[in-house]
Amino acid sequence: MSTTTETQLIRCGECGATNRVPLERLQEKVQPVCGRCKKPLTVSVHPLIITDANFADEVERFELPVLLDMWAVWCGPCRMIAPVIEELATELAGRVRVGKLNIDENPATPARFGVRSIPTLLILKDGREVDRIIGAVSRQEILRKLQAVM
Repeated sequence: MSTTTETQLIRCGECGATNRVPLERLQEKVQPVCGRCKKPLTVSVHPLIITDANFADEVERFELPVLLDMWAVWCGPCRMIAPVIEELATELAGRVRVGKLNIDENPATPARFGVRSIPTLLILKDGREVDRIIGAVSRQEILRKLQAVM
C-alpha cells in the first residue's frame, strides 16, 4: 500500500541542489534543510522573479509546470491580476511553479515567445509553452487551464 505525498521542490541557495519537501512538513512549520549540504532551505510561497538571465534554470529546466506572468509596472490590468497570481503561488506550491517576469526589464524572453500584449500568462511544461492566457482573466479560468498540465 503506497501513500502519495504532495511535495514542493525547493532549490538550495547554498549548493543549488533541488530538494523534495513534503507539503505537510511545511504546513507544520518545520524548517527544511538541504539533503546535500544540510543548510536551511528558504521556502517561498510568493511568485518567483524570473529574468532573461535565470529563465533557463528556473523555467526550462524545472521539473514541474510553470505559470509565468509577463507584466509591467505601468500596466493596470497587470496590477489587477497580481493578487490572483500571489494566491495561486501559495495554493499551488509544490504542484506548479508560479513566476513573474517584468517585460520592461527583460525584453528577450517576451520577444522569444512573441508576447504582444500584457498581462500574458504562459503555461510551460518541460520548458515549452503548452498554453497562453492573454488579459486579466478570472482565477477560475487560470485554474481550468492549469488543470490540463498538473
